[in-house]
Amino acid sequence: MTPGSTVAVVGDGAVGLSAVLAAKRLGAGRIIAMSRHADRQVVAREFGATDIVAARGEEAIEQVKALTDGVGVDATMECVGTDQSMATAIGIARAGSIVGYVGVPHGVELPISQMFFHNVGVRGGGAPARVYIPELLGDVLEGRINPGRVLDYETDLEGIADAYAAMDERRAIKSLVRVGTI
Repeated sequence: MTPGSTVAVVGDGAVGLSAVLAAKRLGAGRIIAMSRHADRQVVAREFGATDIVAARGEEAIEQVKALTDGVGVDATMECVGTDQSMATAIGIARAGSIVGYVGVPHGVELPISQMFFHNVGVRGGGAPARVYIPELLGDVLEGRINPGRVLDYETDLEGIADAYAAMDERRAIKSLVRVGTI
Protein backbone atom coordinates (compact mmCIF):
# COMPACT_ATOMS: atom_id res chain seq x y z
CA MET A 1 0.00 0.00 0.00
CA THR A 2 1.18 3.48 -0.80
CA PRO A 3 -0.15 6.77 0.58
CA GLY A 4 -3.37 7.73 -1.17
CA SER A 5 -4.23 4.14 -2.11
CA THR A 6 -7.73 2.71 -2.04
CA VAL A 7 -7.78 -0.16 0.44
CA ALA A 8 -10.53 -2.66 1.24
CA VAL A 9 -10.72 -4.67 4.45
CA VAL A 10 -12.73 -7.89 4.32
CA GLY A 11 -13.85 -8.74 7.86
CA ASP A 12 -14.94 -6.70 10.84
CA GLY A 13 -13.51 -8.60 13.79
CA ALA A 14 -10.63 -7.29 15.88
CA VAL A 15 -8.12 -8.09 13.12
CA GLY A 16 -10.20 -6.46 10.38
CA LEU A 17 -10.87 -3.34 12.42
CA SER A 18 -7.18 -3.13 13.27
CA ALA A 19 -6.43 -3.39 9.54
CA VAL A 20 -8.69 -0.36 8.97
CA LEU A 21 -6.72 1.50 11.64
CA ALA A 22 -3.42 0.44 10.06
CA ALA A 23 -4.53 1.52 6.57
CA LYS A 24 -5.46 4.95 7.93
CA ARG A 25 -2.19 5.22 9.82
CA LEU A 26 -0.24 4.35 6.65
CA GLY A 27 -2.01 7.05 4.62
CA ALA A 28 -4.68 5.25 2.61
CA GLY A 29 -6.80 7.78 0.74
CA ARG A 30 -9.92 5.63 0.75
CA ILE A 31 -10.73 2.73 3.05
CA ILE A 32 -13.64 0.42 2.29
CA ALA A 33 -14.65 -1.65 5.32
CA MET A 34 -16.69 -4.73 4.53
CA SER A 35 -18.97 -5.20 7.52
CA ARG A 36 -22.51 -6.41 8.14
CA HIS A 37 -22.65 -5.42 11.82
CA ALA A 38 -23.80 -1.88 12.66
CA ASP A 39 -21.80 -1.65 15.91
CA ARG A 40 -18.61 -2.68 14.12
CA GLN A 41 -19.31 -0.27 11.28
CA VAL A 42 -19.23 2.53 13.86
CA VAL A 43 -15.78 1.42 15.04
CA ALA A 44 -14.59 1.06 11.43
CA ARG A 45 -15.63 4.67 10.76
CA GLU A 46 -13.89 5.82 13.95
CA PHE A 47 -10.75 4.00 12.79
CA GLY A 48 -10.83 5.69 9.37
CA ALA A 49 -13.15 3.80 7.03
CA THR A 50 -14.53 6.12 4.36
CA ASP A 51 -17.00 3.60 2.95
CA ILE A 52 -18.92 0.61 4.29
CA VAL A 53 -20.05 -2.34 2.17
CA ALA A 54 -22.48 -4.56 4.07
CA ALA A 55 -22.93 -7.21 1.37
CA ARG A 56 -21.25 -10.57 0.84
CA GLY A 57 -20.16 -12.60 -2.16
CA GLU A 58 -20.88 -11.37 -5.68
CA GLU A 59 -23.04 -8.50 -4.40
CA ALA A 60 -20.10 -7.25 -2.31
CA ILE A 61 -17.78 -7.47 -5.31
CA GLU A 62 -20.25 -5.50 -7.44
CA GLN A 63 -20.62 -2.79 -4.77
CA VAL A 64 -16.86 -2.35 -4.34
CA LYS A 65 -16.36 -2.27 -8.11
CA ALA A 66 -19.08 0.41 -8.32
CA LEU A 67 -17.28 2.47 -5.66
CA THR A 68 -14.02 2.21 -7.64
CA ASP A 69 -15.40 2.93 -11.12
CA GLY A 70 -15.06 -0.74 -12.05
CA VAL A 71 -11.31 -0.86 -11.38
CA GLY A 72 -11.15 -2.51 -7.96
CA VAL A 73 -8.99 -1.61 -4.99
CA ASP A 74 -5.24 -1.03 -4.84
CA ALA A 75 -4.80 -3.29 -1.80
CA THR A 76 -7.04 -5.75 0.02
CA MET A 77 -6.73 -7.12 3.54
CA GLU A 78 -8.52 -10.46 3.95
CA CYS A 79 -9.17 -10.81 7.69
CA VAL A 80 -11.65 -13.69 7.93
CA GLY A 81 -10.00 -16.81 6.52
CA THR A 82 -12.93 -18.45 4.71
CA ASP A 83 -13.22 -19.47 1.08
CA GLN A 84 -15.97 -16.88 0.50
CA SER A 85 -14.02 -14.03 2.09
CA MET A 86 -10.92 -14.87 0.03
CA ALA A 87 -13.00 -15.04 -3.16
CA THR A 88 -14.38 -11.60 -2.32
CA ALA A 89 -10.91 -10.22 -1.57
CA ILE A 90 -9.53 -11.47 -4.89
CA GLY A 91 -12.67 -10.38 -6.74
CA ILE A 92 -12.34 -6.74 -5.60
CA ALA A 93 -8.60 -6.49 -6.22
CA ARG A 94 -7.54 -4.43 -9.22
CA ALA A 95 -5.16 -5.96 -11.73
CA GLY A 96 -1.62 -5.95 -10.39
CA SER A 97 -2.58 -5.64 -6.73
CA ILE A 98 -1.85 -7.73 -3.67
CA VAL A 99 -4.27 -9.36 -1.25
CA GLY A 100 -2.90 -9.42 2.28
CA TYR A 101 -4.02 -12.67 3.87
CA VAL A 102 -4.19 -12.35 7.65
CA GLY A 103 -7.39 -14.29 8.38
CA VAL A 104 -6.46 -17.71 9.79
CA PRO A 105 -7.25 -20.02 6.84
CA HIS A 106 -9.94 -22.67 7.11
CA GLY A 107 -11.22 -24.30 3.93
CA VAL A 108 -9.68 -21.83 1.48
CA GLU A 109 -8.86 -22.78 -2.10
CA LEU A 110 -7.20 -20.07 -4.14
CA PRO A 111 -8.55 -19.41 -7.67
CA ILE A 112 -5.13 -19.62 -9.30
CA SER A 113 -6.39 -19.05 -12.88
CA GLN A 114 -8.30 -15.91 -11.87
CA MET A 115 -5.27 -14.64 -9.97
CA PHE A 116 -2.99 -15.36 -12.93
CA PHE A 117 -5.13 -13.65 -15.56
CA HIS A 118 -5.80 -10.61 -13.33
CA ASN A 119 -2.23 -10.49 -12.04
CA VAL A 120 -3.37 -10.56 -8.40
CA GLY A 121 -0.95 -11.80 -5.76
CA VAL A 122 -1.57 -13.09 -2.25
CA ARG A 123 0.78 -12.60 0.70
CA GLY A 124 0.08 -13.62 4.24
CA GLY A 125 1.04 -15.09 7.53
CA GLY A 126 1.44 -14.07 11.11
CA ALA A 127 2.76 -10.60 11.87
CA PRO A 128 5.99 -10.17 13.85
CA ALA A 129 4.27 -7.95 16.43
CA ARG A 130 7.46 -7.26 18.38
CA VAL A 131 8.86 -5.43 15.37
CA TYR A 132 5.96 -2.97 15.31
CA ILE A 133 5.37 -2.43 19.04
CA PRO A 134 8.05 0.24 19.66
CA GLU A 135 6.70 2.42 16.84
CA LEU A 136 3.03 1.84 17.59
CA LEU A 137 3.33 2.28 21.35
CA GLY A 138 4.21 5.94 20.87
CA ASP A 139 1.09 6.45 18.76
CA VAL A 140 -1.05 4.78 21.43
CA LEU A 141 0.50 6.70 24.34
CA GLU A 142 0.19 10.00 22.46
CA GLY A 143 -3.47 9.27 21.68
CA ARG A 144 -3.02 9.19 17.90
CA ILE A 145 -4.56 5.71 17.72
CA ASN A 146 -6.81 3.77 20.10
CA PRO A 147 -6.68 0.09 19.16
CA GLY A 148 -8.24 -0.75 22.53
CA ARG A 149 -11.58 0.29 21.07
CA VAL A 150 -11.97 -3.31 19.85
CA LEU A 151 -11.98 -4.53 23.47
CA ASP A 152 -15.68 -4.05 24.10
CA TYR A 153 -16.41 -6.79 26.65
CA GLU A 154 -14.72 -7.07 30.02
CA THR A 155 -14.81 -9.88 32.57
CA ASP A 156 -12.77 -11.72 35.16
CA LEU A 157 -11.75 -15.38 35.03
CA GLU A 158 -15.13 -16.43 36.40
CA GLY A 159 -16.86 -15.03 33.31
CA ILE A 160 -14.50 -16.31 30.65
CA ALA A 161 -17.08 -18.71 29.16
CA ASP A 162 -19.50 -15.80 28.77
CA ALA A 163 -16.74 -13.74 27.15
CA TYR A 164 -16.16 -16.43 24.52
CA ALA A 165 -19.90 -16.78 23.97
CA ALA A 166 -20.21 -13.01 23.48
CA MET A 167 -17.54 -13.08 20.78
CA ASP A 168 -19.02 -16.17 19.12
CA GLU A 169 -22.48 -14.58 19.05
CA ARG A 170 -21.08 -11.27 17.72
CA ARG A 171 -22.12 -9.40 20.88
CA ALA A 172 -18.47 -8.53 21.43
CA ILE A 173 -15.60 -7.78 19.09
CA LYS A 174 -12.87 -8.89 21.50
CA SER A 175 -13.06 -9.71 25.19
CA LEU A 176 -10.70 -8.46 27.87
CA VAL A 177 -10.20 -10.82 30.81
CA ARG A 178 -8.86 -9.15 33.95
CA VAL A 179 -6.81 -11.31 36.29
CA GLY A 180 -6.17 -10.17 39.85
CA THR A 181 -6.15 -6.53 40.89
CA ILE A 182 -4.68 -3.74 38.85
